[in-house]
Amino acid sequence: PLDMAVWYPSATSATPQLFADNVVFVGAPAVPDAPPIAGEHPLVVLSHGFGGNWGNQAWLASALAGQGFIVAAVNHPGTTSKDRSPDAAAQLWQRPVDLSRAIDAVTAQPEKIGAVAKNRIAVVGHSLGGRTVLEIAGARFDPDRFDRDCAINPQLSSCYNYQKINPASTAELKSKLASDLRDKRVSAVVSLDLGLSRGMTDESLAALPVPILVIAAGAPSKELPAQLESANLIQRLPKASSRYIEIADASHFTFMSLCKTGAVQRLDEDVPGDGIICGDGENARPREVIQQQVVSLIRDFLGEPANR
Repeated sequence: PLDMAVWYPSATSATPQLFADNVVFVGAPAVPDAPPIAGEHPLVVLSHGFGGNWGNQAWLASALAGQGFIVAAVNHPGTTSKDRSPDAAAQLWQRPVDLSRAIDAVTAQPEKIGAVAKNRIAVVGHSLGGRTVLEIAGARFDPDRFDRDCAINPQLSSCYNYQKINPASTAELKSKLASDLRDKRVSAVVSLDLGLSRGMTDESLAALPVPILVIAAGAPSKELPAQLESANLIQRLPKASSRYIEIADASHFTFMSLCKTGAVQRLDEDVPGDGIICGDGENARPREVIQQQVVSLIRDFLGEPANR
C-alpha cells in the first residue's frame, strides 16, 4: 500500500484547514473532500527526498492546485519518515513505480478529484525525488558508474545515503536498479536540487524524450554542491528541451515547507544537527519568497507550450 495525498481545484466556498501542519512545519490550506471543478486538468506528481514525506512540498501542491493543477504526492516506503524499513529502502527502483501507481490511482477517480488531461502529466522531485522523476522519464541508472564516482567524490551526501540504503547488494537488486523504469504517460519533468544524478548514464540522459526544468540551490554546500549535481546534470541533457535555473540564496532544504518558530531547537534536541533543514542560504530572502519564485518557474514551465 501507498500513502498518498491529492490536491485538486474546486470552487467550494467552505473554510479551508491546514494539512501537513505540525510542530516543525507550517501546513498548507485546503478543503477536504470538496467537489472538483468540471473539465480536464493537468496532473503533477510529487516525489519527496530521502527520509521525507508527502507533506514536505505541500506548499507547492497547494499553490499549483490553486492555479488549476491536480497534484498527487506519495510516501515512498523505506525512504520516508513514515516508513524507514531497510528492506523497502533497498528497493530503490520501486520509487518510480510508486509514481506510476499514483498516476494510475488519480486517473481512475475523476468523479472524486477531477479528470486528468492525459497528455499533461508532469513529475516533480526534490533531492532523491529528483533522481526518481528522471528515471520515470527514461533516465537509466548505472550502479557501477555511481560507485566509481563516489570513490572520487565521497563527500557527497548522495553517496552516503546511497551506501546507507545499499540498493545494489544483490545481483537481482542491481539489475532492477539499472532497468528501464520509464512511464510514457509522463510529459514533463522538474528537478528540485536533485541528488544521485551522477549515476545516470550519458546515453539515457541525452535521449530523454520530455522537457526538463532543473532548479538548483546555489548556496555553497560541500555535501550537495550545485556544480556536481544539478549543473552537471544539465550539461548531459538535451539542450533544446532542457532549462536550468540556479537560485543563489536557496539551500537544499529551501524546497521543504516553512519552519515554525522554535523548530530548529526542537529538531536539534531530537537529533543534533537536524535543525539544518530550517536553514536557507546566507543573506537569503525569506523562504516563502523563494518558494513563490519556484512556484512561478514551475507554473510557467508546465504551462508552455499549450499542447503539453
